[in-house]
Amino acid sequence: MIKTKKQGLLIVLSGPSGSGKNTVCDELKRENPNIWESISMTSRKPRKGEIDGESYYFVTADEFEENVRKDKMLEHAIFAGNYYGTPRESVQKHLDNGEDVILVIEIQGALQIKKKLPQALFVFLLPPSMKELKRRLVDRHTESKEKVMERFSTAYKEINELSKYNYVIVNDKVEDAVSKLEAIIKAEKCRVDRIEEVFLDSPEEKIHESLVDKDLENKPVDMNNLK
Repeated sequence: MIKTKKQGLLIVLSGPSGSGKNTVCDELKRENPNIWESISMTSRKPRKGEIDGESYYFVTADEFEENVRKDKMLEHAIFAGNYYGTPRESVQKHLDNGEDVILVIEIQGALQIKKKLPQALFVFLLPPSMKELKRRLVDRHTESKEKVMERFSTAYKEINELSKYNYVIVNDKVEDAVSKLEAIIKAEKCRVDRIEEVFLDSPEEKIHESLVDKDLENKPVDMNNLK
């Protein structure tokens, strides 16, 4: 009876560094091939092994600024002197094809997207505790003690933005976090505002009408006439 919109669902996933955003995203995509992860655009030079259109969309600073002026970016920011952002066109293309799109981005970018696309699904990922978050950051062994403490301090500020998201997931176990995210996505697709059309002129509806019709209360229903 119900026809839902073909349009895919835009999922925005954020959380403090060390919350496990990329791990959860990778597992979600592995279990759900219809979910496409958005590719960011950047003005920095490609690093060894990076491929344009797969790792990033690599452009010049002038080209990036032109995209911003023409409102072709869903969000953007500057890190270490380079532009980074989410191009609108590629995301919209996949959504229009009925694919769900996930963006793993910082809170600053997520809030920019919320202003432009408030209908998107915003999910915040939390560690089970701040003690566990600190352990994860330290166990990476990829940054100095000062950098780890900087990220840990930033996490407190980021958590204060939690109320601006639709859902929160505590990432204690990756498989549990992914299951919760899948459940949220399924629930969002059952929202009334995703219904495009309701069909009432169906065989089931005709049968129902016949069964409740007082004139036919004591008469057998001829199923052949309902086809």
